[in-house]
Amino acid sequence: MPRPVKSSAGLASSATWSAERRVIARVEHDRLGTNPRYVVTNLVGPPEALYKDLYCARGDMENRIKEQFELFGDRTSCHKWWPNQFRLLLAGLAYSLLTAVRRLGLTGTELARAQAGTIRLKLLKIGAVIWRNTRRIRFCLSSACPDKDLFAILAQRLTAG
Repeated sequence: MPRPVKSSAGLASSATWSAERRVIARVEHDRLGTNPRYVVTNLVGPPEALYKDLYCARGDMENRIKEQFELFGDRTSCHKWWPNQFRLLLAGLAYSLLTAVRRLGLTGTELARAQAGTIRLKLLKIGAVIWRNTRRIRFCLSSACPDKDLFAILAQRLTAG
């Protein structure tokens, strides 16, 4: 492995790299211990902006891609193509629906940046009695439902539009 060489700008470079690189380090220490993170880049700009706006945004995007598997988008166990395609279509629609719910109904709440699986668990997988007549549909949640206030806020925001 070639040894890093100091360039005239004081940045480390290597004989195998086509451009100079710099290392952005962020070290956090909390109750769980030390959490160092390093980014090697050739982009110019303030290190804080590169870390926050590019590196963290990329990680967030990777997490959003993984979210689709929480909605069973990877369950393609059928031997035929059409059922698997239909499952992927339903998973894509569910992801689009939960993204819209997050954007339109959960802004400013504790679930504003929650993953799809968390929204599904806290707001969709709850027991309720549904009363339906010709004019309205009523959801009667248990008084012990831990997220009933958040559910009410979400329902009010989605029906007000």
